Amino acid sequence: MATGAHSTRDIPELETEDEIAVLETLPVVDRCTFFKASNAMTPKSEAITGPVLTSATSVSDLFDCPVCTNSLCPPIYQCPNGHVLCSSCKVRVEDQCPTCRRELGSIRCLALEKVAEFLELPCRYQSEGCTMVLPYYQKIKHEKTCELRPYYCPYAGSECPTMGDIPMLVAHLRSDHKVDMHDGCSFNHRYVKSNPHEVENATWMLTVFNCFEKHFCLHFEAFVLGKEPVYMAFLRFMGEESEANNFRYTLEVGGNNRKMVWQGIPRSIRDNHRKIRDSYDGLVIYRNVALSFSGSTSKELKLRITGRIWKEE
Repeated sequence: MATGAHSTRDIPELETEDEIAVLETLPVVDRCTFFKASNAMTPKSEAITGPVLTSATSVSDLFDCPVCTNSLCPPIYQCPNGHVLCSSCKVRVEDQCPTCRRELGSIRCLALEKVAEFLELPCRYQSEGCTMVLPYYQKIKHEKTCELRPYYCPYAGSECPTMGDIPMLVAHLRSDHKVDMHDGCSFNHRYVKSNPHEVENATWMLTVFNCFEKHFCLHFEAFVLGKEPVYMAFLRFMGEESEANNFRYTLEVGGNNRKMVWQGIPRSIRDNHRKIRDSYDGLVIYRNVALSFSGSTSKELKLRITGRIWKEE
């Protein structure tokens, strides 16, 4: 259903005792909400008089939690004045309505829950190009995995809240995080640590590679695994997992006549970098092994990591 169009799938008239009973449980504010939603989904010739919502976007807005802006799903709660919010936010606001400050209690907004069963709305990422129009509760599930939903910034050095599409994030990484950008499918990086006996949770500055007209993020981190300090390098793909599976990469670290090699599939930036790190899906180097690459008497840790990216045919 296009934005601004009326659905021919009507919400049933409030003629049955059950429907009237549901409506009578609501305060006046919420009854208006119920009728507005019903009118917006009714053919124009049958529209009731008074202020109406005439677009799918406007109807969809009724089902956004005013606190977290996520789509409402049962149980939907309301305060005595009819202000609604989701169950998660009900806990977060400590049982106080964020709009009017009245005590929330445990009043369910049965009208909105019932109306939602009859709605078919476009995906919230319609402006990004998604053409899906789905029943309301299927829409909520779809949006969690929609391939056109924005990506989180992959910069691991901070919890950056920036979201957007890939071109926007690449520009953001370059201008805001001053990330090194390289063209090509092979790389050679050197990591130096002056005191290798002190390992804190730290991230090596993210490096982004433009390869096969796609972008890849090389991460290098130092952290403590149990009681043992370790270093870890891994690659993430700036795109969906389904596309990341078309690529392979190798990482190699060596020195002092020793060498370690890792081969794997780059993980999508849909996966948080900490999730990847905690699954050890990359080149993991324990400190004692890392020191052997630098020489056992070295007072300075020096690791040279090389690698390449290729596409599976």
